[in-house]
Amino acid sequence: MCQSYKRSIADFYRKNGRLPGYKEIMDLTGFRSKNAVFKLIERLVTDNLVAKDALGRLSPKNIRAGARLLGLVEAGFPSPAEEELLDVMDFDEYLTPNKEASYILKVKGDSMIDAGIHPGDMVVVERRATYKPGQIVIASIDNEYTMKYLRLKSGKYFLEPANSKYKPIYPRENFRVEAVVTAVVRKY
Repeated sequence: MCQSYKRSIADFYRKNGRLPGYKEIMDLTGFRSKNAVFKLIERLVTDNLVAKDALGRLSPKNIRAGARLLGLVEAGFPSPAEEELLDVMDFDEYLTPNKEASYILKVKGDSMIDAGIHPGDMVVVERRATYKPGQIVIASIDNEYTMKYLRLKSGKYFLEPANSKYKPIYPRENFRVEAVVTAVVRKY
């Protein structure tokens, strides 16, 4: 089967979070008949890339849309390099397993630099029902938003930066945690 058809269907799945229907597959592949699409789907089922239920609905099985995870790299003392395909990893799934509650923010400022979060980085955040002290959160404090460590002292919450140039922030009027930081993304 032509790899470009697999790639087109995998790209559609990655973009839309679902497999394409017959008409959409016709548009993706340039096929002019539903019979050609039917044969393509049968091949996808045979190749174990998709599954088809009793009603003919498709579900993904082994659509690999991510990057290959080849192994480990030593960040301490050097060790012999071994390249071994461990898995295929979809960064979208890895970084945002709960897509409906997640969003990305671009970092401005250096108050979290000692936590490894630098200006220009992107943080992936997730809205949750509960938050725990020690987590890095996005919070509204006295009607202004910031990202800091959530801390609790004597029954009162406050925000602590990860840079000694800045002081902890204690709410005067109102305080609300909006989301927790789940990942940091930096491109070099």
